[in-house]
Amino acid sequence: MTQTTAKDHAGEQDVDLTSSALGHSHTNGHTNGANGINGVNGHASKLPELDASRITVQLADPNAREVPNEAVANTGDETICTDHMITCKWHYKTGWTAPELKPYGPFSLMPVASVLHYATECFEGLKAFRGFDGKLRIFRPNLNAERMLMSTLRIALPGFDPKELEKLITILVAQDGPKWLPRSRPGSFLYIRPAIIGTQAQLGVQASKEALLFITLSFMPRMDSPPGGMKLHTSPEDMVRAWVGGFGYAKLGANYGPSLLATAEARARGFGQILWLYGKEGYCTEAGASNFFVLWKAKDTGKLQLVTAPLDDRLILDGVNRRSVVELFRNRLAGEVEVVERKYTIDEVLEADKEGRLIESFASGTAFFICPVSLIHHRSQNVKIPMGKTGEMGEYTAKVKGWLKDIMYGIEEHEWGVVVTKE
Repeated sequence: MTQTTAKDHAGEQDVDLTSSALGHSHTNGHTNGANGINGVNGHASKLPELDASRITVQLADPNAREVPNEAVANTGDETICTDHMITCKWHYKTGWTAPELKPYGPFSLMPVASVLHYATECFEGLKAFRGFDGKLRIFRPNLNAERMLMSTLRIALPGFDPKELEKLITILVAQDGPKWLPRSRPGSFLYIRPAIIGTQAQLGVQASKEALLFITLSFMPRMDSPPGGMKLHTSPEDMVRAWVGGFGYAKLGANYGPSLLATAEARARGFGQILWLYGKEGYCTEAGASNFFVLWKAKDTGKLQLVTAPLDDRLILDGVNRRSVVELFRNRLAGEVEVVERKYTIDEVLEADKEGRLIESFASGTAFFICPVSLIHHRSQNVKIPMGKTGEMGEYTAKVKGWLKDIMYGIEEHEWGVVVTKE
């Protein structure tokens, strides 16, 4: 292994990590707000902020590990990560340390660390793509960085400038992308997982005074085309995934762990995910950890509508793919499909099916991408959803999936597909 500074590493690997190249800037409001949360008397902080230009680099042996093919990488019980990761520590008295790019591997936590007892953690999920034009791209990373700041502050962890997190993500992709997403594998991707955990080694229900940011790159199986489409089972009457006034809008591990039992039981019965309902009305919210969409003909006007749950009550996650789907439908199918963000119930879905107005359905998210839904099982009733002429997915599901795929893999040049210019 070799130890270099960011500047040295830039020269050796043709990855420009200098402050000027990264467009370094500080946003005091982000960090100050979090420092106030963590007991610095609520005053503006002069402590060091998260700063990608300070990164140090320790390189792994480039020949120590071979890159498996996608099928092999996803067959085991352990996620296969790339050669390197990025870590950065924070302490309420000293602020953020210099980020480190170093070989992927374990790190130490004390048994009484905050994250292990009080779920003081949050994370993000996005992907890096090897385009058919040979370029590396990341899809709308600014939105993930901004959402992670929101999640971080919700769980009382330290704030940061989202632009600096975005730069760190780009640095890691620039370092490991050329080997793990080679140009010989266009159409492939890696999963990017930034996370922040509370590391203070003290028991007690309190905001953690220490934290660790880390970013990894890994393989992830393709989950967007299950045979026959995704089959959903509505949530059990005695279980709720999220609630108004809670934290369903933030990407916290506490949103996911409690859903695993219901999901496991549904899969044992032959279903892929849970369609989470909310309240005595049975409002449709999310499909597993993905946003949920239905296309139907409106009962009153007969107009074709794309319907999905709203964001205003902060019950569901503001998914990056969700936002992209909504924007693409509004921009490219205006006048043909009306986009409606509102509360709607499972009974409305059942009624639309009974009246022949249900056209198609799909889920969207980083893991499942755009995944057609073919069936919803609710209280002994099955709603069979049309899957188009080919039986693979509906017409509009295929359109939006194609548009997004083209952007992600460089078939369509678009501002959402952010090119990693230095590899």
